[in-house]
Amino acid sequence: MKRRGFITGAAAGAVAASTTFSPNVIARNRRFRIELVTSWPAALTNLYGTAEYFAKRVGEMTDGDVQVTTYPGGAQVGPLEVYDAVSSGAFEACHTAPYYFIGQSPGHGFYTAMPFGLTLHEQNAWMIHGGGQELWDELNARDNLIAFPGGNTGAQTGGWFNKEINSVADLRGLRMRFPGHGGRVMAKAGVNIQLLPGGEVYTAMERGALDAAEWVGPDDDMVLGMHRVAKYLYMPSWAETSAMLGFYFNQDTWADYPADIQAMIKAASYEANSWMAARYNVRNPAALETLQTEHGIEVRQFPTEVLKAFYEGAQEVHEEDMRDAMYAKIYDEWDAFRTKVRNWTRQTTHAYENFIYEDV
Repeated sequence: MKRRGFITGAAAGAVAASTTFSPNVIARNRRFRIELVTSWPAALTNLYGTAEYFAKRVGEMTDGDVQVTTYPGGAQVGPLEVYDAVSSGAFEACHTAPYYFIGQSPGHGFYTAMPFGLTLHEQNAWMIHGGGQELWDELNARDNLIAFPGGNTGAQTGGWFNKEINSVADLRGLRMRFPGHGGRVMAKAGVNIQLLPGGEVYTAMERGALDAAEWVGPDDDMVLGMHRVAKYLYMPSWAETSAMLGFYFNQDTWADYPADIQAMIKAASYEANSWMAARYNVRNPAALETLQTEHGIEVRQFPTEVLKAFYEGAQEVHEEDMRDAMYAKIYDEWDAFRTKVRNWTRQTTHAYENFIYEDV
């Protein structure tokens, strides 16, 4: 049965006669087409695949009333230009990582990943019940946008290197691809940061334009071929303990959708958010094993000294960004949430994992 439903018999005739020219009925019979540009190469089936999954689910939920066409990064606009393209109205929507746009406001970093920030479950809790979405709405409204969570990679890795990192001194002078506030922290440790789209990272490493690179994790990184251009994979990702993506919509376009269409698009966004996280949790463990056993990649842990240097650098970046009023507003609420949730997590998940991974 079609989503719009049907009415039979004499009642149907009465309703039809009384509402033939109703604006609400006219709106309900409209069809919508959404061109959704992304920041991802089509080969990255976890990232671009999430945009495709979203498009499929929107079509199913609306019985075809909304058709979403997805485009890989670069097919219509550059991977890092999608935010402006949707803000201006050139496209209806995009799928991207909010922290690519910290140049617009450092506050965008909260909606992908902050150094030493929230885990996957904590990020979801903050967005849904902790006030995160409302603050995001306020931030995005300045650029005529509205956005919803559109995937999360879960815990990422710390980056690919061709030299061992045994001290902070080993970082100085490295040319590295590293986005968001984490890249700014690395810069304070002496790293020369470059922001490149995913499709360009392998080539830059292969040609020697980069000495190191951070992307996502084992499954995506193997698709990019990072194991062919780097020897060491470092963990943990102190900068991206989880990484949320977003589906952005032009605010004027969004306002034109009927309320039921808006509700279904939001539902599909949250469904895609869970879909991506689950996919990474299945695929990354197998990919990591393949990298180690078949490709000889050495997995290393950042030394405590290096992690402490990153933590100090993160505090410096934070202090710099507090000059931005919107960043300061978001940080105050985000930090209060982080403190409360960690008081709980420390006594539950953290205590359990300490026992399982260290004592058994």
